[in-house]
Amino acid sequence: MKEGRIIKVSGPLVVAEGMDNANVYDVVEVSENKLVGEIIEMRGDRASIQVYEDTTGIGPGEIVVSKGHPLSIELGPGILESMFDGIQRPLDQLKNVAGDFLVKGVSVLALNREKKWDFLPIRKVGEEVIAGDIIGTVQETTVIKHKIMVPYGIQGVITSIRGGSYTVDEVVAIVKDQDKEYELSMIQRWPVRIGRPYKKKLDPKQPLVTGQRVIDTFFPVAKGGTAAIPGPFGSGKTVVQHQLAKWADAQIVVYVGCGERGNEMTDVLKEFPELEDPTTGQSLMKRTVLIANTSNMPVAAREASIYTGITIAEYYRDMGYSVALMADSTSRWAEALREMSGRLEEMPGDEGYPAYLASRVADFYERAGRVICNGFEEKEGALTVIGAVSPPGGDISEPVSQATLRIVKVFWGLDYALSYARHFPAINWLNSYSLYQTKMDAYFDEHVNEKFSKNRIRAMSLLQEESGLQEIVRLVGRDALSEADQLKLEITKSIREDFLQQNAFHEIDTYCSLEKQMRMLDLILHFYDKAKAALDAKIYLSEILALPVRERIARSKNIPEDQLQEFNLIFVALDEEVKDLMEKGGVDHA
Repeated sequence: MKEGRIIKVSGPLVVAEGMDNANVYDVVEVSENKLVGEIIEMRGDRASIQVYEDTTGIGPGEIVVSKGHPLSIELGPGILESMFDGIQRPLDQLKNVAGDFLVKGVSVLALNREKKWDFLPIRKVGEEVIAGDIIGTVQETTVIKHKIMVPYGIQGVITSIRGGSYTVDEVVAIVKDQDKEYELSMIQRWPVRIGRPYKKKLDPKQPLVTGQRVIDTFFPVAKGGTAAIPGPFGSGKTVVQHQLAKWADAQIVVYVGCGERGNEMTDVLKEFPELEDPTTGQSLMKRTVLIANTSNMPVAAREASIYTGITIAEYYRDMGYSVALMADSTSRWAEALREMSGRLEEMPGDEGYPAYLASRVADFYERAGRVICNGFEEKEGALTVIGAVSPPGGDISEPVSQATLRIVKVFWGLDYALSYARHFPAINWLNSYSLYQTKMDAYFDEHVNEKFSKNRIRAMSLLQEESGLQEIVRLVGRDALSEADQLKLEITKSIREDFLQQNAFHEIDTYCSLEKQMRMLDLILHFYDKAKAALDAKIYLSEILALPVRERIARSKNIPEDQLQEFNLIFVALDEEVKDLMEKGGVDHA
């Protein structure tokens, strides 16, 4: 370990000299309080250090000690159901040690060293293993089986393996490679800035079903894909991310609150344990990890929190799980980069952000993917990354949004006008897009209904036509339109209000299966076809719109998932009411 001395303190940035044997990204302990920091720049023997704790009271002359290794986190049983800060300190343990507020220099191990786990070996003595192979399992929560893997860089023949009850740091197996012996425990460490390796990256072909109609039907994201949710303050980014964390069909969810308001993280903490996972019936926390670095916590740790979250997500992906990472919000991560860059006196780029902003954003999102994991056996895992962006004033031409949109393949553009009109999710259907659409259409047509993609294309076409018709209405009024165009406006209103609008706080409407989404949209478009036929038969539009079945169509979103047969009754009622109207209308108009 190399010891240096502080010569400058500038907020979270500390400069120390005499550090010629240290390396960039080494973890250091600053001052006698042993504040955790990381070297981010070396100039000769001078190291610039970003400190992940409050530096108040630190001054020149105090010691800095390099630990000789990069910022790494502990990976093993006990991660799920936990809440960590940006550098993987468990917040509940910190509270026990230091009280309700962070205290300088508090050090707590990420994983509990006292709790015993029941290790069940699945490999035998004499078997050959390589990095990534699963040697045994632990029932981490009631719904997730934690797979103990051979750490990266180790291979050989198992000379000892035994089941039983162990703490995470006790030896459960020994692997011998020629003259070297490796003692394997249930814990491994990984540097957060380096992506975990895999055999092969695959083409993402399967959707991440979220239960949100505007996303699944119109702008789907693939498992192993990337998506961004840019939007101004108050447009519902956090609620959308909460919904995705609750209902997306990922087996593991990692939620990173990066620079978020404390009350929003409190909402997550209160809601998630109470929410029932639709697939298991257990609490959502049984498969969730929370990384909380709120806006009043040290700014430098914000930058680390994103990497801590994605490293944990990759670890579970390597077990063969489908993992979803929610990063809320990457703008605040970028602001932390900008602040540290300014204190380093680097040449600023666009709007003061560092010149390397785009490459950092790209490095982060490129760690997503559907992959064949390491190991002899074929394991397929997926890591989907969904990042919120908070552009000032909702202007997505700013650098963070643009750097993100160049990388991600799904853009869910939130619109303040929609949120102001109480239309949630406030995803604007005219400027959002998904580059996975073609593959997802093929999947939905095969696995849900052969009409799924045709209905989506028709509905989107109608919504685009509505935009043009609204311009005419604003100029000359609705009465100037033909009855056929007025019908289009009514149908698109139904698509917007009855299909795209979804109540996150309604016990039924909060989640909508693909089958129900298909039936709802099919019902609206079926009404459109029947109404057009009635118009052609000289029936007045006002009579068509007054049909009682319209109320049932509007309320179809509240049909429970186990009663979808009710849609058949609405279809029958629709056909009969339109038929009766045409028979009656034919006589009346004669």
